[in-house]
Amino acid sequence: MESGVMELENNSVNNSSTGDLSFQVEKEILLNGLKIVERATAQKGLQPVLANILIDAVDKNKLNLYATDFDLSIITSIEAQVSNIGKITLPAKKLLDIVSRLNDGIISFELNSNIMTIKSGKSKFDIIGISAMEFPKIDLLSEEDNEVEIDLKPLIIGIKEAGFAAASYESNNNLLSGVVCDINKNVLEIASTDGNRLSRARKIITNKDDKSIKLIVPAKVLQEFLKISYFIDEDTVKLYTKNNKIMIKSENVIMISNIMNGQYPQYNQLIPQTFPKEAKVNVSKIISALERVSTMVNEKTSIVKFNFVDNRLYLMADTPESGNSQDEIDISYSGEEILIAFNYRYLLECFKNIDAEDMIICMNTNLSATVIKPDNDEDFIYLVMPVQIR
Repeated sequence: MESGVMELENNSVNNSSTGDLSFQVEKEILLNGLKIVERATAQKGLQPVLANILIDAVDKNKLNLYATDFDLSIITSIEAQVSNIGKITLPAKKLLDIVSRLNDGIISFELNSNIMTIKSGKSKFDIIGISAMEFPKIDLLSEEDNEVEIDLKPLIIGIKEAGFAAASYESNNNLLSGVVCDINKNVLEIASTDGNRLSRARKIITNKDDKSIKLIVPAKVLQEFLKISYFIDEDTVKLYTKNNKIMIKSENVIMISNIMNGQYPQYNQLIPQTFPKEAKVNVSKIISALERVSTMVNEKTSIVKFNFVDNRLYLMADTPESGNSQDEIDISYSGEEILIAFNYRYLLECFKNIDAEDMIICMNTNLSATVIKPDNDEDFIYLVMPVQIR
């Protein structure tokens, strides 16, 4: 997709002009664009227009698509054949449903007042839109603001590995629902914690100007970026920061979000440095065993017991009213026997988010912090607190 986003003027989206928009666009191109921006719509917002996508024909060959819920805004540009320049907002969910069900090929759009007529082959739909005048203004950050250009691939991997351990959005400690992104010269560190576990990844990046930046970004925002990153073709993205905002920019996608302010826990100080007990486990085997055993887990506690003994790992779960389950796998372990329990969901998330064949489980006692790390050179640490066995 070519960039129309780069041509936005005055660092903001201004919806002062409207017209009877008409254009034609390839289904796949439009569908991809809609999938990118619809993640920022607010289906339950107080303002109905926040559930809509703003379609703006910027010239004869380009459409800009916008969505915002105020906390998160996403903009992308797509190629189109525009007959009449104009703009309108259309319901995101309904528009996606229609476009995804149409046959491949060219789709025609024609606006009459606030009704958009969509045609493809013998299919025809009329959707009632909301005037672009009601769509909120989106302020963009400029190149004069703090800018860092970094490699996209390590950013994506770092978010995948270390962004999942943040607290849920409804957490009482709102700051723990954020993810630390710390860029220092050629090292990107990403970390998150919910108080029961901690995930930290460090990646080597190309940082042309050796700039430093440290932010706390809402976990939800980074997870959305992870999903739309598959539509970004470039090797690098630019980060801009100003006041309480961050903007992530590629050639065809702009993402703007609030950032969080406050003192994040000094998580690196929480990671133990020595462990008397270490077990090497195969990732695919322990995932399969955990998924089998968890069928009998107590849903209130999600506890699975792990018994490490003589190159074997026994996994056990029980629910008083339902029964129990047990499984075992071969591991590499020669330390003294230890019985330790965890919320199995915490371990499954770790194992599923790390691209490693084998992992090392590092333990002290059955009540002290356990650390999991890949059995390779990757700089990744996952700390999880055990659950007391009763």
